[in-house]
Amino acid sequence: MWKIKQIFDGDYGCEELKQGEDPKLSVTLISDDGKEKYVQATDKWLTEKGLDVGSVWPEE
Repeated sequence: MWKIKQIFDGDYGCEELKQGEDPKLSVTLISDDGKEKYVQATDKWLTEKGLDVGSVWPEE
């Protein structure tokens, strides 16, 4: 099982988004045995799923 350890918004306005594109956030996940991995997701998707730091990452 993976949990969200950190959510980082690395967008500093340097890169322009395509019209209608949502900005991506970097999400650090940590497993029960301490392994880490990094994924990207939009803020909209995280909010729709009710995910925040400490939430279990959905297996999709």
